[in-house]
Amino acid sequence: MTDLQAIADRVEIEALRGEFTDAAMMRDRARLASLFTPGGVLRMPNIPVELVGQEEIRAGGERLQDQWEFFVQTTHPGTIQLDGDTATGRAYMQELARTRDGRQGLNHAIYHDRYERTPDGWKFTERVYEVRYLDTSPLAGSAPHPAGAPADPPAGKMPPAEGRR
Repeated sequence: MTDLQAIADRVEIEALRGEFTDAAMMRDRARLASLFTPGGVLRMPNIPVELVGQEEIRAGGERLQDQWEFFVQTTHPGTIQLDGDTATGRAYMQELARTRDGRQGLNHAIYHDRYERTPDGWKFTERVYEVRYLDTSPLAGSAPHPAGAPADPPAGKMPPAEGRR
């Protein structure tokens, strides 16, 4: 493998991890599932949930996301170890969430990942979620719009700025 190929692989894997967070934040369950190989696994032992295959990942994501009043996830770069057409890595997460039943919290976690190069690019073969810090204190803030509503209003539909002079 050339140094340029290794750089390209690392960029593609980092983009895959960012795509996962974007799909989760945008509630795009089909896109989220498509980021896994057909037999890929998403494990979240703290819930506990184990989803195997793209259809289970899509349906499981739908069940989880339907519980959220709001959910904010940020991904921070971690390690990537390349080994030909496979790789392993870690991504560091910070999340804020409140569910419709009032559970809420802030956490810091790690995704322990396995990746595989496919004809469609790098995909997850496994993601294992490990919570490292959990704070279930009441969150002081709230979502500025209902769950599932677009984050940005369409052009020309901006609400008037409050307090603008």
